Amino acid sequence: MTGFRVLGVCGAARVGVLATAHGEINTPAFMPVGTQATVKGMLPEQVAGTGAEIILGNTYHLMLRPGAERVAALGGLHRFMNWPGPILTDSGGFQVMSLAGLRKLSEGGVTFRSHLDGSLHELTPERSIGIQHKLDADITMCFDECTPWPATEAEAATSMRLSMRWAARCRAVFVERPGYGLFGIVQGSVYPELRAESAAALIAQGFDGYAVGGLAVGEGQELMLATLETTVPLLPADRPRYLMGVGRPSDIVHAVARGIDMFDCVMPTRSGRTGQGFTKRGTINIRNARHAADPRPLEAGCACPACRCYSRAYLHHLFRAEEMLGPMLLTWHNLQRFQDLMRGLRGAIAVGGLSAFIARFEADEALGDIEPVSGMVEGESP
Repeated sequence: MTGFRVLGVCGAARVGVLATAHGEINTPAFMPVGTQATVKGMLPEQVAGTGAEIILGNTYHLMLRPGAERVAALGGLHRFMNWPGPILTDSGGFQVMSLAGLRKLSEGGVTFRSHLDGSLHELTPERSIGIQHKLDADITMCFDECTPWPATEAEAATSMRLSMRWAARCRAVFVERPGYGLFGIVQGSVYPELRAESAAALIAQGFDGYAVGGLAVGEGQELMLATLETTVPLLPADRPRYLMGVGRPSDIVHAVARGIDMFDCVMPTRSGRTGQGFTKRGTINIRNARHAADPRPLEAGCACPACRCYSRAYLHHLFRAEEMLGPMLLTWHNLQRFQDLMRGLRGAIAVGGLSAFIARFEADEALGDIEPVSGMVEGESP
């Protein structure tokens, strides 16, 4: 199993260390998404250079291409993609459930047709765990049904209870070994009693960590945070807590304040490919004409190459010219920004200053990305 130590607390927030077979992870942590054994546009050493200590891979995509058996034969996912650090693999449940019209759900699992070539496949709890074992994931996720939004309480209950039965099957076939762990996933949509029932069922089975799934699917931040406030206190304090698929900086900050330790999301990489940059003062669209002659960096003080070596004007040019370097640099910046945010959160929790950190974070975002006076660099006098 994996080992988790809480090193300090500030309110409900925690700072800790999660030990795995391939290294330690300082929490709160953000996991860049490497769905198909690559963080798009980035070399593994570049990802690590931002401060990322763990990345996420995906069962659904890797079982279809190149296949878990091939990855295993080539030495496992770490060697295959040249990432020596810890890897968490999503079970494939979310992706399969997204295949509207291409899947059939039963007690046994899900039968679906590949989005690549239409071939027929079956994914069961046992098959999902077996694939993740072949991939050599440090953290394996239970196979579950991601409850759609919106869902009635009855629909959410049926979905959650199926996921709990599947979790028991996942637990039964998971191969225990030092440094490897299995996380259960709490479901129940936005209904507190269902979340409590789900948490109790998973705790009774015993997992190395507990994820909160089925959020950030359209319910909005207020409902998401309210659900965390009723769910997180039910989870064991000596196990890591993972909020799945949540990636807006504001969501991360407020979820950390409610006791969440781990996050993942495609947002920083996907946004980087489409021209959206994350900064302390919120997001910017580098394609906008106002950046065409702007000599400033994307964000002053940022250590990434996009900010150290290039101007907003150059990044704007790259995107307008559809040069691949633009998405690569902006992705690099976004990943750096997210890791800087996590470092800031860990430092604030460690010294009991999380409230002040959140106040500064919100004040900075409220300022927005201020445009310089025409022809002037920010900080100069007109």
